[in-house]
Amino acid sequence: MPLVEHLRELRNRLAKGLLAIAAVTVVALVYSEDLMQFLTKSVPKCGPGVTSDGGNCAIVSFNTLMAPFSTTIQLSLTTGLVVASPVWLYQLWAFVAPGLHKHEKKYTYAFVGAAVPLFTAGAYLAYLILPISVKVLISLTPGGSANILSLGDVLDFTLRMVLVFGLAFELPLVLVMLNLTGVLTGKRMAGWWRGVIMGVFVFGAIITPTTDPVGMLALAGPITVLYGAAVGFSLLNDRRRRRNNPDAELDDDEASVLDLTPEAVGAIEPVSAARAALPEQATGEPDGSRQHRLNGYDDIT
Repeated sequence: MPLVEHLRELRNRLAKGLLAIAAVTVVALVYSEDLMQFLTKSVPKCGPGVTSDGGNCAIVSFNTLMAPFSTTIQLSLTTGLVVASPVWLYQLWAFVAPGLHKHEKKYTYAFVGAAVPLFTAGAYLAYLILPISVKVLISLTPGGSANILSLGDVLDFTLRMVLVFGLAFELPLVLVMLNLTGVLTGKRMAGWWRGVIMGVFVFGAIITPTTDPVGMLALAGPITVLYGAAVGFSLLNDRRRRRNNPDAELDDDEASVLDLTPEAVGAIEPVSAARAALPEQATGEPDGSRQHRLNGYDDIT
């Protein structure tokens, strides 16, 4: 296909993806108030006549004049990107797929098929622990102080938690794909378990927006379990690979095992004397004469 055709196809794919995002964004603008209520549900709001003194509840507000408009646009665009992701991801896949080999397409289908439920599970877990994390953070408010939270900050916090948990749940899937492509073996992954568990908990403590241990444990625990499942799958896949091809796990610079055992020598076969084709091959002299050599030696005496 010529370059112009590729560019035209890319333009059409991008246009379809942008149209899907724009359509969902318009719908999200209509229901923006309901979306804000849904995403801020984790914040214990103060009722009528209840003050937020001592961290028992919080007042969600807009701190600037442009905050309602900018927050609504940001929330609608984010919703459009997330909800319309199947459309624009498919357009991206349809543009790239013709240049992939059959086995590459198979791995891509498997990756996408497992990535979507894993991301959804991580996002749902984040939404479940959000009320606990928010209550822990608000409870740290000293007496005599009130919690007046910006709605934009609350939405950013919620979306960040969802994205962090969703992407973190993809890490074991990346390890499995590296094993399927032959880059990483299950034995090597199993040997890293101490460092991986330590790194997962440190990662959970740093990456989660909350400072309480609930978020860290809620993120590190499932990832540890998923890592164990990834190691088990990789070990089984390596065993299957060795059974089908004993040299499958050899590096490019590693020589295969050679059988250097000498074989038994058979019986000696009699060989008839070759018939000389030329005179000098029979006499040893260039002219074929025998007078200057005796038993193969020069006769000078």
